[in-house]
Amino acid sequence: MNMRNILVWAILLVLLLALFNMLQGPAQQPAAGQEMNYSDFMERVEAGQVDAVTIEGQRISGQLESGQAFVTQVPPDASVTEQLRANDVQITARAPQEEGLNFLSILLSWFPMLLLIGVWIFFMRQMQSGGRGAMGFGKSKAKLLTEKTGRVTFDDVAGVDEAKEELQEIVEFLKDPSKFQRLGGKIPKGALLVGPPGTGKTLIARAVAGEAGVPFFTISGSDFVEMFVGVGASRVRDMFEQAKKNAPCIIFIDEIDAVGRSRGAGLGGGNDEREQTLNQLLVEMDGFEANEGIILIAATNRPDVLDPALLRPGRFDRQVVVPNPDITGREKILKVHMRDVPLADDVNPKTIARGTPGFSGADLANLVNEAALMAARRNKRLVSMAEFEDAKDKVMMGPERRSMVMTEKEKTLTAYHEAGHAIVALNVPSADPVHKATIIPRGRALGMVMQLPEGDKMSMTHQEMTSRLAIMMGGRVAEEIKFGKENVTSGAASDIKQATRLARAMVTQWGFSEEIGPVDYGEDQGEVFLGQQIVQSSRVSTETAAKIEREVRKLVQAGLDRAREVLTEKQAEWEALAEGLLEYETLSGEEIAELLKGRKPVRDTSVPVKPDDREGGGAVPVVDEDEDSARGTAKGPQGPLEPKPGGA
Repeated sequence: MNMRNILVWAILLVLLLALFNMLQGPAQQPAAGQEMNYSDFMERVEAGQVDAVTIEGQRISGQLESGQAFVTQVPPDASVTEQLRANDVQITARAPQEEGLNFLSILLSWFPMLLLIGVWIFFMRQMQSGGRGAMGFGKSKAKLLTEKTGRVTFDDVAGVDEAKEELQEIVEFLKDPSKFQRLGGKIPKGALLVGPPGTGKTLIARAVAGEAGVPFFTISGSDFVEMFVGVGASRVRDMFEQAKKNAPCIIFIDEIDAVGRSRGAGLGGGNDEREQTLNQLLVEMDGFEANEGIILIAATNRPDVLDPALLRPGRFDRQVVVPNPDITGREKILKVHMRDVPLADDVNPKTIARGTPGFSGADLANLVNEAALMAARRNKRLVSMAEFEDAKDKVMMGPERRSMVMTEKEKTLTAYHEAGHAIVALNVPSADPVHKATIIPRGRALGMVMQLPEGDKMSMTHQEMTSRLAIMMGGRVAEEIKFGKENVTSGAASDIKQATRLARAMVTQWGFSEEIGPVDYGEDQGEVFLGQQIVQSSRVSTETAAKIEREVRKLVQAGLDRAREVLTEKQAEWEALAEGLLEYETLSGEEIAELLKGRKPVRDTSVPVKPDDREGGGAVPVVDEDEDSARGTAKGPQGPLEPKPGGA
């Protein structure tokens, strides 16, 4: 508690005490007695009716024989002591009270003024509380970051080397501007960090603050917007005023899309408060009056919704892309997060990085943390590769549900379903290697088949897509061949959903249909308002929509036919794999290969296998479950592996 708070509470306490004494004071004073004039007092003394008196200066109080109390005032020149003694009156003398110097009376007389002062101090304190009080709506909520301990530097950021280089230049400019100015270079006004969630945009901004050694203000885009129009613009002005006083400095705005959305794009013409805030931000960044020495760094994962005026050079001079890391970047990120984790000798970050394609920096940090927690639960002193493998399975597929009760019929059906996926994956032209198959329920799936890509994929070929369609339909075909059409279950619902989604993208977005041709009929994901979506979809005629549906059905049916062809030809291998899954529940890719050669998997039975300690997979999950009855289907680590136009 600072001195200002102590002073406020002390004043309030004194005022309460004064008020209490003022209210209680008259009741605590003793009864003064009946007022008696001096002549009557002297007559009663001479008549012997006064027993004792108390003299306090010119004031005499006492008690008559009848018990009645009295009080009287003695004239200044009167001498009553001799007369009292002559009439045998007992005399008590006391020093007179100086009422003019009574602190309590002074306090009571000043009570109204002190009360007004206390109220004034209270409101001043509210106004100076950083914009949180009733009078601070227009104050900026930007916080000055001064990390003396736990400071983040570029050494703590890995896997985004290009982004580090771009921001390292800003740091060097702040440290030594003359190096660039002598060649005519100007300090950049702003840098926009763009990338998916969890890739480390905020972490990079903190590293810039740690490296630059200049004042660093941080604020969220949502802190500008309030229910009152004009408050956000006032906060922007106040933030830049604070930054001017500390220039050169850096302002970091996280999630700038909350305030920087395109103007006039909302229902009824837009949001006045947000647009006023954006207008003020545009002016402050590059308006009539330039703010020299202030660099704005912002982060967003929705650059498509930002206003074009915000993205132009002079405001955000450079857009720094912070993508998901590749295998080399993932290895570096894992090493950063493994610094404080005691590792066993068998831990290989490169192997873990290979088995986690599509993982962001946040995903990898969670993976390392889960492995450490798992080792702690197992009472281990070191985190081994087994914990990392099991942690990958848990992060990507969810925890095991060994307590779930499955009937023997359901387990058999699941085994043949997953074996169908695996056998088709092993026999189509272009498919990722099968890494693991299991019939142990995880998350919302009763079983799954996992495929591990040999490297990071930025796009897919037509052959890979048709092979994936066949893999997706392998489970449904397996149920149909083994148990008959009348016994096919709803477990393939997710398979059918993903296959349809992939086939529709092939037809409407990627031009893989000869009848439709290379024309984009896909929905524009950038449009977020219902009215605009209706206008977009109305461009597809009824005849074209019917053609699209026929082409989608043709592709899915071709996958179904290919899966039936493979399972019919490889029925012996398929049934052998299903029986192996019923026996072992989980089979790795190597064990599946041995099983198909007629050799049973060799496992170490000397150590009892606990539910959490059995062999992990380290695979990329290829499942997408919508309900408990769902079974495995082809999928990438962060969603369906659908290639982007142009191989991006």
